[in-house]
Amino acid sequence: MKTNNKHLTIGQFAALHGINKKTLMWYDEIGLFRPAAINPENGYRCYNYHQSPILETILLLRELDVSIDEIRSFMQNRSAENMKQLLEEKITDLDHSMMHLQAIRKTLCSHHRDMVTLLTMDLTEISLVEKEERCLVTVAVDKNTSFEEEVELITAETAKYRLGRLHDASYGSMISVASLHSGYFDDYSRLFMEIPFLKQKSGLHIQPAGTYLRAFHKGEWSGISSRYREILDFARRQGLTLYGYSYEKGINETVIDHIADYIVQIEIPVRS
Repeated sequence: MKTNNKHLTIGQFAALHGINKKTLMWYDEIGLFRPAAINPENGYRCYNYHQSPILETILLLRELDVSIDEIRSFMQNRSAENMKQLLEEKITDLDHSMMHLQAIRKTLCSHHRDMVTLLTMDLTEISLVEKEERCLVTVAVDKNTSFEEEVELITAETAKYRLGRLHDASYGSMISVASLHSGYFDDYSRLFMEIPFLKQKSGLHIQPAGTYLRAFHKGEWSGISSRYREILDFARRQGLTLYGYSYEKGINETVIDHIADYIVQIEIPVRS
């Protein structure tokens, strides 16, 4: 393309950059980006090709959600150093946004899996599944921990890990296999949170990869003890050794109105 000083109309210049000419008019009105010249005969705004890099910089910054005031300040003090600093800040912001979107996608995929399970499962079935390792944030609880205290503990953890909303994580409870074998089916020792974007392992509970026994319980928690007895009987008949913890998670809270319809997914690591 020839880069001479030939003027372009506002329509031509807008089309060149894939924007509406009203955007150029607005930029002119607020003093952010002026035309190269004004046609003395008709008062029309005129631009030249040499202004393209400047406009593209403005459009890039707008696409990165940089405010008009920030862009104006930068344009008044343009330099390689200022550009470098501004881009570093926006790259960091973009990385955080991408990480958040990836976390949302992982959460949505988890909910989708729950819905698929909900639509295809046999509540009476006890099966074996393979699971990948997961890192879980946990808080200690016992029989004397009130519901209000549990809420406070979870709230503190959501604040600690800077979760924007509760739905940014999935939640459940843990009971040791030792307690199950002893018949203490309400001896919960931990609540867990799975935070999709959490990378670190230090200080977290590692739910091991491997084979898990999976079962479901529907209805009030008071009836879950009978389900655990069925699970223990199944494991004995199959020659399976349960170890670690049982991980319980509700899978249909978003689609029910009554606790009688509540379904808990139970997963326990096993060895043959």
